[in-house]
Amino acid sequence: MQLDAVIFGGGAAGLWLLDELTRQGRCALLLETGALGSGQTIASQGIIHGGLKYTLQGLLTRSAQSIRDMPALWQDCLTGQRKPHLVNTKVRSECCYLWRTDSVSSRLGMIGAKVGLRTASESLSIAECPDVLKNCPGSVSRINEQVISPRSFLNDLAERHRDRILKIEPMIGDGDGPQFEQDETGRVTSLRLRDPQSGAELELQPATVVLTAGAGNGLLRRRLGLDEQAMQRRPLHMVLCRGRLPVLNGHCVDGAKTRLTITSDVDSTGRVVWQIGGQLSEDGVALDEPELLAHAKRELEAVIPGLDLSAVEWSTYRVDRAERTMPQGKRPETVQILEDANILTAWPTKLVLAPVLAETLCERIEQHPQASQPELEWSRPAVAEPPWETERAWYGIDENGIAKHNSRSAA
Repeated sequence: MQLDAVIFGGGAAGLWLLDELTRQGRCALLLETGALGSGQTIASQGIIHGGLKYTLQGLLTRSAQSIRDMPALWQDCLTGQRKPHLVNTKVRSECCYLWRTDSVSSRLGMIGAKVGLRTASESLSIAECPDVLKNCPGSVSRINEQVISPRSFLNDLAERHRDRILKIEPMIGDGDGPQFEQDETGRVTSLRLRDPQSGAELELQPATVVLTAGAGNGLLRRRLGLDEQAMQRRPLHMVLCRGRLPVLNGHCVDGAKTRLTITSDVDSTGRVVWQIGGQLSEDGVALDEPELLAHAKRELEAVIPGLDLSAVEWSTYRVDRAERTMPQGKRPETVQILEDANILTAWPTKLVLAPVLAETLCERIEQHPQASQPELEWSRPAVAEPPWETERAWYGIDENGIAKHNSRSAA
């Protein structure tokens, strides 16, 4: 098969790019070794944010500038006014709440959060606050940043391009996974694939190879003879809790940081599940699971007075954010692309920037003069399950703040 592009990695970046190329009439295939979105996309909280966390110091940073137009773009896609039409993507919430503690730094953070955002935060009276935040000592605001279900988003894009998405063998040893042929300049001239179920083989001749596999980009670059150190990892240790909880989506702002970021969904048995990130997930990298859970409970009790956590189960998961390596390990401020011969290695940096990355990549992807898109009999990857639906340990936390193992079960 001759193609304009072969895309490695079926997360937000790869699927949005596949959709963009297909709408332009280009011939492309997406390859995935696991489930679509497994890794960063399915583990994300799904907030379509416009730069809140980058304006807390009252500065319009480059990160804030690159991201502040994204809520409006996504909103148009989610309502079918702009392509891709994401009308089957579940919107968990139409807005996020911002609330602060009663510290001086927290008050300053709320002031900074109003600077540079396309969608300004709206201060709420006590009567307008959600019940769960009525006892907060500081002010509460609302910002019109939607929260989506990452799984339904992945499924929305994947369903319309099922015939262009192939499941392939993972790269365990040198003889496993895709086998590349490259010329003396490093340009990929062809690659061979094997169907992990049927054993069928396929040779592809792409004009461009695009790596959007997140943390998998490192291994792919090594296989292609490229510098693996071009990628850095930024770890997070996220908290989950499920049970008798109110629905809440938002951020507790404390100075120049988001102390906690909470998003809500409902699991397969009807229980409300909270994903908790923000500064907690960064501090949690150095903590084991029981230590982080005890810390999370203390933090929730401090920032949401009166919250009933007596019938709640707790768990955690770790995920690495894959990024282009930056000086001194700093966070990249916008999308990142490396170009080596006809190989493009790409990182969206944030879920919300997937459309920007896709548009930029399309401008760099070559056209194959004999490109065609025949139908294939081939295995197709499933969409990944969210973290709370996969088998993991769940804990209760006793009156002394000690996490004790409850069960190991799929929700």
